[in-house]
Amino acid sequence: MSVLRWFTEPLTHEFMQRGLVVAVLVGTVCALLSCYLVLKGWSLMGDAISHAVLPGIVLAYLWSIPLAFGAFAAGLVCTTATAYLRENCRVKEDAVMAIVFSGMFALGLVLFVKVESDQHLNHILFGNMLGVRWSDVIETALIAIPVGGIVIAKRRDLLLFCFDPAHARAMGLSVTLLHYGLLALVALAIVASLKAVGVILVIAMLITPGAIGFLLAKQFGRLTVIAVAAAVFSCVVGTIASFHLDAATGPTIVMVQTAVFLVALAVSQVQASYRRRAQRSVEVPGTC
Repeated sequence: MSVLRWFTEPLTHEFMQRGLVVAVLVGTVCALLSCYLVLKGWSLMGDAISHAVLPGIVLAYLWSIPLAFGAFAAGLVCTTATAYLRENCRVKEDAVMAIVFSGMFALGLVLFVKVESDQHLNHILFGNMLGVRWSDVIETALIAIPVGGIVIAKRRDLLLFCFDPAHARAMGLSVTLLHYGLLALVALAIVASLKAVGVILVIAMLITPGAIGFLLAKQFGRLTVIAVAAAVFSCVVGTIASFHLDAATGPTIVMVQTAVFLVALAVSQVQASYRRRAQRSVEVPGTC
């Protein structure tokens, strides 16, 4: 089978077209946010929010309201509870986040097993990218595109906040607004990703692209471009590969992202080794 046919044959099916569109949408917005999460050191916060939305999803299902509303509300509860406990107890922030998200995720699992749900609710936990309808694609786009637009429009303020909050405050920026605004954007991105990859795998899409860019670039603009390119590449290749392998699409995309990360790690180590040798050759004249 030729490479071109390997890519084009799955796209003759409409469900593959829908899956690819939603994968690229989710991958792009998650990649944009992952750059700031990695820079800020908030990888665990992304994990916390992604798991903490589960009780909100189950309660929204029970109350017959849109699942996205329940997921977003639960994400805000997680961030607010984390901030309150961090400011009012001596426990460090990483421990507070672990306690809050594990407690909310456990509550969600208890509610989940007690509720007789249809298969749709099960897919929220594990994702079902190839099962999305065009209405789901539109719903994802209505969340992902505005979130991506806000991140791009406020990229300088968010970068300054992540890199040096004290300087951002001195520049007249509202650090509190940027703090909770970034967390709200992460929660919205997770909501957009629910039907595609589920609450368990979305953390990989929120962290891995930014980590890849961090390994290969020192300038933030280039880091962002690399992160988005790596995410889109992983989504396209992972979606197509899942068709040929008859495997779950979300996990396949995450596996491709992990492989790209390992390649980026190897490249960064080779580059670092080359720079060390070049530096030694400068410091010791006459060496090769």
